[in-house]
Amino acid sequence: MIKEPFDQMHEECGIFGVFGHPEAANLTYLGLYALQHRGQEASGIVTYDGQTFHEEKGAGLVSDIFSQERLGRLKGSAAIGHNRYSTAGGSRLENVQPIRVNYALGTLAMVHNGNLINADELEAYGAIFQSSMDSEVIVHLIAHARQKRLSERIVESLSRVRGAYSLIFLSEEGMIGVRDPYGVRPLSLGKMKDGGYVLASETCTFDLIEAEFVRDIEPGEVVQITKKGVTSFSPFLPTEAAHCVFEYVYFSRPDSNVFGRNVYEIRKRLGKELLKESAVDADLVIPVPDSGVPAALGYAEASSLPYDTGLIRNHYVGRTFIEPQQSIRHFGVKIKLNAIRGLLEGKRVIVVDDSLVRGTTSRKIVKMIRAAGAKEIHVRISSPPIVSPCFYGIDTPTRHELVAASHSVEEIRKYITADSLSYLSNEGMFRAVYNKPLGENTDFCTACFSEKYPIPFTGAEIRQLGLFSETAPSEKD
Repeated sequence: MIKEPFDQMHEECGIFGVFGHPEAANLTYLGLYALQHRGQEASGIVTYDGQTFHEEKGAGLVSDIFSQERLGRLKGSAAIGHNRYSTAGGSRLENVQPIRVNYALGTLAMVHNGNLINADELEAYGAIFQSSMDSEVIVHLIAHARQKRLSERIVESLSRVRGAYSLIFLSEEGMIGVRDPYGVRPLSLGKMKDGGYVLASETCTFDLIEAEFVRDIEPGEVVQITKKGVTSFSPFLPTEAAHCVFEYVYFSRPDSNVFGRNVYEIRKRLGKELLKESAVDADLVIPVPDSGVPAALGYAEASSLPYDTGLIRNHYVGRTFIEPQQSIRHFGVKIKLNAIRGLLEGKRVIVVDDSLVRGTTSRKIVKMIRAAGAKEIHVRISSPPIVSPCFYGIDTPTRHELVAASHSVEEIRKYITADSLSYLSNEGMFRAVYNKPLGENTDFCTACFSEKYPIPFTGAEIRQLGLFSETAPSEKD
């Protein structure tokens, strides 16, 4: 099996929980299905039936893991689930969440979206770990805490943790959801029409299971859901929010509302702002499917140029493919995308994509479009240059693999062989996010674009994460 080159910001994880509904396992299956875009490596569900916890996990896609037989074994009216794309730890089965442990207060299961930047430091206190996930640190801290109530143990434990986390816990008492004080990763609360509550990474899950959106969990908030209802408190010191702006650029589904805003509408506005900053004479606007579609639509609408589908995507290609002969190389993009010659031949084409990471995929796409007869190719990226890795729950290439970290826009243009290349500015991105002129303060993390990390690093963490590695990327295919 040959993995494609790491030329995009990969998904983090998706989490989902149900409390107080007889179809908890089936609803969690559907919720994870809706969140499949956030992780395709593995998935797991833990349920509680009032007496016993039940667990099913596996590697692969949600629909492949959870057969009717496996779902039938997940009894109970409470459940939590997780889709995994590993940002810390490997892809072994013991690293598949939910994490479930027995401790002094009973049984506890947990799912985590995010990344802890001081996990190595916290592991030093001597617990025996069953996995290589940073998430497991949290359950060990809870097990060693001295508070009498689970919610108090969670707060005590998370006060020692540094990094990004949206968490859902399941115990005999009920379900608890938590967001870190910066609110880096999303988490929303919903209510079922026929009883019960749900927690999810994105609101598109509520649409699928016909749940009513209640509200977002606030940064630093702890929400407790029991048979008595929903209660919440905010035990952590308040700080300036730092929502991940890349949720809008790429990660979240377009039909989700994330951080109080609709993703699709923002992506269209990203395209419109891109046009304001980098208009060019052309005949046609096309997207790199699928994530570039809304921005390309926005760009085309603002420019009055025709929009069309110049690249056709094969939706039946997984994350890996088998290369039939060693002599056949560099067809990883072609197996996913194909250019329409009849549409592109002789045209001056604007190609809109959401981001450019290493540049290798963009280079192959440009060559493909030129081979289809395009007269000119102008690449437009609906986000700023990515110059820094993310350490808050997104699986990004290392700094030396990010082409914009060590190359100018003109150098990148030459490498991808485009006639022109333009990125959206940071100011243009925020004009799209806020739908108004940019003020002095924002409540978003832009570390991947600006190198400004909102959660400060200690010296040990900098060395651990390789934060300032400056090795230049290779420009070879």
